[in-house]
Amino acid sequence: MSPDTVGLALLLLGVLLLISKFVRVRWKLTQRLYLPSSIIGGGIALLLGPDVFGWATGLLADRGVAVGFAERAAEGGLFGADVMSVWSALPGLLISVVFASLFLGKRMPRLREAVDLAGPNLSFGITVASGQYVIGLLLALLVLAPFFDVPVISGALIEIGFLGGHGTAAGLGSTFDQVGWAQGQDVALGMATVGLLSGVIIGIILINWGVRRGRTSVISADSRGTEGEQAGLVERENRTAGSMLTVHPSSMDPLTLHFGLVALAVLIGQLLLSALQWVEQLVWADSIEVMAFVPLFPLAMIGGIIVQLFIDRFDRNDIVDARSVERIQGMSLDVLVIAAMATLSLQAIADNIVAFAVLSVAGVLWCLFAFLFLAPRIMPDHWFERGIGEFGQSLGVTATGMVLMRVADPEARTPAYPAFGYKQLVFEPFFGGGLVTAAAIPLIVSPMVGPWGFLAIMVATMAAALFFGLVVLRRRRRKEQTGTGRERDPVP
Repeated sequence: MSPDTVGLALLLLGVLLLISKFVRVRWKLTQRLYLPSSIIGGGIALLLGPDVFGWATGLLADRGVAVGFAERAAEGGLFGADVMSVWSALPGLLISVVFASLFLGKRMPRLREAVDLAGPNLSFGITVASGQYVIGLLLALLVLAPFFDVPVISGALIEIGFLGGHGTAAGLGSTFDQVGWAQGQDVALGMATVGLLSGVIIGIILINWGVRRGRTSVISADSRGTEGEQAGLVERENRTAGSMLTVHPSSMDPLTLHFGLVALAVLIGQLLLSALQWVEQLVWADSIEVMAFVPLFPLAMIGGIIVQLFIDRFDRNDIVDARSVERIQGMSLDVLVIAAMATLSLQAIADNIVAFAVLSVAGVLWCLFAFLFLAPRIMPDHWFERGIGEFGQSLGVTATGMVLMRVADPEARTPAYPAFGYKQLVFEPFFGGGLVTAAAIPLIVSPMVGPWGFLAIMVATMAAALFFGLVVLRRRRRKEQTGTGRERDPVP
């Protein structure tokens, strides 16, 4: 692959992102759905790719029109096979940057503060995440594998696609290849799209339902975002700096400094992964092999935590700016999503349409049940605002949860935001793209654990999370409320 081709592929992604932003500003439907521009751009790129544009030109070739162009379009769509090849490699690289940036620039909270506030959210989040594995594996073992000849590892796709999102699904491409089901990545990417759209659409419907039924504690029936917010714009009077100059540009551009920190976190993650793989080969690889299938990005996240611990200890001048890290992370995620969607294989989804449909519907119904039935019983107060963020994340990654919380609690009057954030410190290293997500497929295919063993682990995890949320935390709240004379929050 020539450097010119790589450069052209990146430039085309930039143009597509600009076009998608214009669409978001001008098209009211995308505003009402709060669709990220990267998703819009990914949809445009998918339409112009080989599975749609290439297929359409193939119909013309059948009639003897533009045969040579149709052959090239069938391989790479409007953009060409070389550009598509560059795009297909980007998600696996950029997902490590995204996860390495999660905790950089954010001071770790005190343990008791984080536990008290985030305990109910963590209980709910782990229940939903482990439940996605339980439901998916039961469907795979009892329905999809025996009747439709779909690999059992399809049972992991609900959590990978919904909670993990496009980035995680794309980052696990090498894992799917190694276990012999390369199409699984395309199915996971398709489910990530379904989860994102379902999370936003159903989430907005739930917020409207909550307003009418009086479940919300902040917004009323006439509350809605401004036109600028719906278009994804910031009004002039509300604009703030996207990052802070913590070092003088004459010595080094601040963004360069923060990119170096992210790069260091990724490299630490690579060293950790290599060390774990070496230990595995030395000690237990003959009986079970897991780390050989684990991608880099969850270890890059741990690398980010290690770097942040050193920053907390030695950064006396506060030169690390969280917003600068977020800009690097945000750009990486935008490019990752549009590249992943552009290279999505619709044919692979069509070949596995039964598994795709069954798992998607089951996953959405489970998340909806958890929000309506479990959230009011686990969350101590402001259950709707706290639960809607968890619902959004359970279907469409962390950003979707933040979007829905922004709609339900636009001025952050409830504890939903800090509880949601503190919960991520424990939740993200394991689920939604963390170690459990990365190790799920290797453990399912391993002879020592297998699908039934991993199902048992997830059932035990879900039971423990439910017990903690429904029994331990409620008993503790009841004692506190008895001591202060407060009444219990109503459960619908």
